[in-house]
Amino acid sequence: MARLSRGKKKSPLAGSGITALMAFSFLTLAGCAAVGPDYAPPEGNSPAAWHAELAQGLTAGTIDPRELAQWWSTLNDPLLTSLIQQAVSNNLDLKQATARVREARARRGISEAGLFPSLDASGSASRSKSSENTGSGATRSFYSVGFDAGWEVDIFGGVRRSVEAAEADFAAGQENLRDVLVSLTAEVALNYLDVRTTQKRLAAAEKNLAIQQEAYDFIGWRHQAGLSNVLELQQARYNLENTRAQIPNLRITLDAAKNRLAVLVGGFPGSVHDTLEAMQPIPALPPAVAVGVPAETLRQRPDIRRAERSLAAQTARIGAATADLYPRFRLSGSIGLESLKTADLFTSGSDTWSILPGVSWNIFDAGAIRRNIEVQSAVQEQFLYAYEAAILGALEEVENAITAYAQEQLRRERLAAAVDAADQAEKLAGHQYLAGLTDFNTVLDAQRSLLSFEDQLARSDGAVTANLVRLYKALGGGWSSPAAP
Repeated sequence: MARLSRGKKKSPLAGSGITALMAFSFLTLAGCAAVGPDYAPPEGNSPAAWHAELAQGLTAGTIDPRELAQWWSTLNDPLLTSLIQQAVSNNLDLKQATARVREARARRGISEAGLFPSLDASGSASRSKSSENTGSGATRSFYSVGFDAGWEVDIFGGVRRSVEAAEADFAAGQENLRDVLVSLTAEVALNYLDVRTTQKRLAAAEKNLAIQQEAYDFIGWRHQAGLSNVLELQQARYNLENTRAQIPNLRITLDAAKNRLAVLVGGFPGSVHDTLEAMQPIPALPPAVAVGVPAETLRQRPDIRRAERSLAAQTARIGAATADLYPRFRLSGSIGLESLKTADLFTSGSDTWSILPGVSWNIFDAGAIRRNIEVQSAVQEQFLYAYEAAILGALEEVENAITAYAQEQLRRERLAAAVDAADQAEKLAGHQYLAGLTDFNTVLDAQRSLLSFEDQLARSDGAVTANLVRLYKALGGGWSSPAAP
């Protein structure tokens, strides 16, 4: 801070000079466009309709936003709804995404601060004594208070481009939060379906185990009576033990699904075991599911929206890098009070001021600035390709989900018919064996087939509903839920 001698009169032109210079700077800034490319969203390019056949309840009707926001309500499972609500409140990945949004908001504020002047306050007091051998030996006091201000005039828009980038980063962070929410709700539902599917498979295995145990006991009784040989007894035994050996793997799968679900809702492994202990049916499908058109999905999906905002941010960074090619204008100054006595510090004769316009320009840097512009342009190109790849990936995901949902329902219908036939065959084989019309191998084959088909049917039941969940996820459902943070 410049210091003038005590008693210096204030210049009458000081206030008007500062005001005029600042006004000129504002007008100059307002008249200059920011350098670098102006961002324009890429033109949308998507098919007019889905390529996959819409069957088994799928329609091309307009998607109800409220239904898509809380798609799990179409499954009419209160426990699933409760688990998703717990996950939205407690999941740690979602909390991390929320914290990243707060970080992006704060960074945006830091960038916006560069558009405004900075102001520092200072104050000091000193007391000194000179040497009697070299001077008067007098003791001297000095007091000062004041303000220092500085402002870089954003003539070429480097700061404004940085603000644009920070604003787009903040929006991308919000879309990332929504994307995490979409994935989280789908993962909770898929793991819940794993639990219900495995419970159904376990029940089928235990039912068949009881049938095979009964057959083994019956063959053992016939063997003791001399009506059956050892071979039939051992065949009944290995069939029984093979089914019994499948049950531990099913219990491992069931516990893993429950533990994963517990972590997703923000609890310790094992915290939802009691809640899910009772076996419940796999949630039923809604009668109709609207999938809309591809353009609706591209507007809805948070990952595509995030990719577009990231592209916008990187485009703005090209402008920020380009601004380094031009001079920087800075206006700084100070105003304060200085006095040798505290009593005189706030009198009219103690005022001091200074104003210092400045300019700096990097004349030679061996091409570093232009190379940085090339770097930022190449990164922008990468973000553009990432955006286009996100669109193609989203369309692929929906197409696959549509096909899987429809075809798995057809597969389930055929498996249900196979289970019915296998059940009848198992009963007929038993009757014919008792009547001496067939050998025991026919009974064994019928029992093994029944167990296999029932297991496949249970998995298909779960797969159909799981494919519906994946379809809703592919459509971008879940992020506009009122429960979202």
